[in-house]
Amino acid sequence: MNTIIQCQGVSQAFGSKKVLQQLDFTLQQGEVAALIGPNGAGKTTLFSILCGYLKPNSGTVLLFGHKPGSAALFGKVAALPQDAQFDPAFSIGEQLDFYGRLQGLSSKAARAETERVLALVGLSEQRQHKAGALSHGMRKRAAIAQAFIGAPQLILLDEPTAGLDPVNALQIRQLISRLSAEVSFVISSHNIFELEQLCNKVLYLEQGRLKTETNSNADSQQQYLTLQLEQDDSAAVTQALSTLPGVVSIEAVQQKTLLLCYQAQQNADFDLAVLQCLAANGWRYRNLTKGKTLEQKLFSSV
Repeated sequence: MNTIIQCQGVSQAFGSKKVLQQLDFTLQQGEVAALIGPNGAGKTTLFSILCGYLKPNSGTVLLFGHKPGSAALFGKVAALPQDAQFDPAFSIGEQLDFYGRLQGLSSKAARAETERVLALVGLSEQRQHKAGALSHGMRKRAAIAQAFIGAPQLILLDEPTAGLDPVNALQIRQLISRLSAEVSFVISSHNIFELEQLCNKVLYLEQGRLKTETNSNADSQQQYLTLQLEQDDSAAVTQALSTLPGVVSIEAVQQKTLLLCYQAQQNADFDLAVLQCLAANGWRYRNLTKGKTLEQKLFSSV
């Protein structure tokens, strides 16, 4: 498996303010990484370093084995800043054509590439529309189209669906999911649900430090179920489920929500046993999902 991003000991400060401190992580080909953290955690600074806009004060950053901004990365890396804007006086087609020519495409090839990426985001009919006449959601989708020009191998997306309505946000998530077989992504977002749908690796930054790095696809002998109840019967449900074969622990992570840890080897049909127990006792449930939620992976003590 090829290494797409390698960061070792990366630190960045602005004056006396330490923004990033000794970051170490890698991104492998085919991984979609979520970059999470509170405001001021250093996410935007890390994005700027990966894009080559900033050089870290110390440490090493390599993309495909090269320093960010190197000529060898031309066409391989693309980015969508959170507040990306188009010139309101020109059509989005003209501007995307221009971005294509900046990447070395001929005028004809740039026009064809513009048509391709606009079709990806459902804006083919708006090619001739001036950016200033488009809705916020359409401008956002056009900015996402710009990041896909030239078939890059690594795309950095900062809040890709912020401001989009649910239908368009779903379409963008589906597009990223489709392309993830060929393209590696780093996605920064405050939308935990969105990241859970898209990402198989999580980088959690806090005060400039990498607090958590997890792989959500990692295999484990211990498996998890998240159970959401209709009524707050948590104590009685916990007592009953604790008698099932294979149970390791049951934790009430929220009101009406239980996190069940079990040994899959001891009870391969554990989820079915849980449903049978609930039905036998007349307990109604809202949802039963396999695994921890991303929120639980990051913040639960389990």
